[in-house]
Amino acid sequence: MIVAAPRILSDEWMLIGRQEDTGFGGRIDLLAIAPDGAMVLIELKRDRTPREVVAQAIDYASWVERLRAADIAAIYQRFKPGSSLADDFRLRFGVDLDEDSLNRSHQIVIVASSLDDSTERIVAYLNDRDIPINVLFFQVFTHGPDQLLSRAWLLDPVRTQISTAATPSGSSEPWNGEFYASFGHGESRSWDDAVQFGFLCGGGGAWYSRTLQLLSPGDRVWVNIPRTGYVGVGKVTGYAQLAATFRVMTPQGEAPVLEVAKRGSYHREFVDDSEKCEYFVPIQWLQTVPIMDAIKEIGLFGNQNTVCKPTTPVWRSTVERLKERFPNHLIAKSAL
Repeated sequence: MIVAAPRILSDEWMLIGRQEDTGFGGRIDLLAIAPDGAMVLIELKRDRTPREVVAQAIDYASWVERLRAADIAAIYQRFKPGSSLADDFRLRFGVDLDEDSLNRSHQIVIVASSLDDSTERIVAYLNDRDIPINVLFFQVFTHGPDQLLSRAWLLDPVRTQISTAATPSGSSEPWNGEFYASFGHGESRSWDDAVQFGFLCGGGGAWYSRTLQLLSPGDRVWVNIPRTGYVGVGKVTGYAQLAATFRVMTPQGEAPVLEVAKRGSYHREFVDDSEKCEYFVPIQWLQTVPIMDAIKEIGLFGNQNTVCKPTTPVWRSTVERLKERFPNHLIAKSAL
């Protein structure tokens, strides 16, 4: 049922494999890919004990971590013969698959009808220690001739997404307190609008908007346009808001953002859908540059998540380099 209708699990992933041999006596149930190229290992509890399925999932994750781009492409060929992973990824998510970002991180999802309290505590403990693991509970109810499906997460998915994005495969270090933001400039949103009206935004699905919840007033955030470069640094002045309620300042006074930001669509078609609508965070820009002057250098940190708190050493060195290119960041430093 899940393979036939994968959005039962999540409309944020694309299935790319099933029953893959790990090479050490096991077979993963399902493998999916997230919009940022992260792998999602999905294990179904079936008749195993809760602790067995958690232990096995972690064991399988050690196999997933070592998959290279060619391995993942081969897995997809076995799952969907004759298809192109790059083409299908673009069709599914509307962006090109960046081979450099492919499998830089992964998360574990266990699908079960229930777990015992001890196993739930283990899952929460692992996630708190930046091992991205979550449980999706499914239950089927009969109502007359109909069957109803109930779905609930053990942990808020934003916690797992944060853990997945924070530390790509490799070494980690304490977070430096600096936020990273990915701004998807294009038909959906405009960097010129963001600069003019003072905002960051994301939408089209919960995966793209929920990490905006990480930002609080006073935070400093460095903004990157994927495959283009860094274009600004700003100070957060408020919390994430729905597009329908977010207002910005204009020469004529306050106005709804969707009435004045005309250079992008901002998912106006989903304005009444809290899952898919655009969310906005107000920003006081400290320094910005036009897209044509975006700062793009070898070795700078990049990620497709709308907002994240990176704990990789590359992020620390990236911020130090960006401080040289955006000298007005010091205003934010004195105000934090």
